[in-house]
Amino acid sequence: MKAVGIYGSPRKGGNTDQLLDKVLEGAKSGGAEISSVYARDLGMSGCIECGGCDKTGKCVVKDDMQDVYPLLEEADVIFLASPIFFYGVTAQLKALIDRSQACWSKRMLEKTPEERKTFDSGKGYLIAVGATRGENLFEGAILTARYFYDALDMTYEGGIFFRSLEEKDAVQKNPETLQEAFNLGLKSVSP
Repeated sequence: MKAVGIYGSPRKGGNTDQLLDKVLEGAKSGGAEISSVYARDLGMSGCIECGGCDKTGKCVVKDDMQDVYPLLEEADVIFLASPIFFYGVTAQLKALIDRSQACWSKRMLEKTPEERKTFDSGKGYLIAVGATRGENLFEGAILTARYFYDALDMTYEGGIFFRSLEEKDAVQKNPETLQEAFNLGLKSVSP
């Protein structure tokens, strides 16, 4: 079982990172092989909509995203983690997600319309943190995650969502939150 954690926060070591660390710790304790991707450290552009992936299912833009594609393809479970910026995921994470257009193209090339009704490549989860208490705070991020996993031929399994966490270490004052993250990781890799 291979699990990938995609760190979407531009702030190193903040609440989002700490929660995803716990999720991956839980997955590892359940026997998963863990890989991490830090969107903030990738030297990459967003999708340039060149159409290069339309015939092959492979992105033609040569940058750090080329190292991410194999991880996405081999993963059984992928965790997206992001703080909420303007009711969506961060720009760094969105650029990575947009570059999954190549994965979508590959899926369209390899599966018939009937086969596309099923998702055969694994499961995806979202970990989202917001500073405010807005009623619809996570809706944009959830839609983005759902369609990202769709492009990867994975099911979206939901996730964990935390409001009112703004200070860099606010999650440390909420040990039950860290435990919930650990439990999600463990549950995600359990048969």
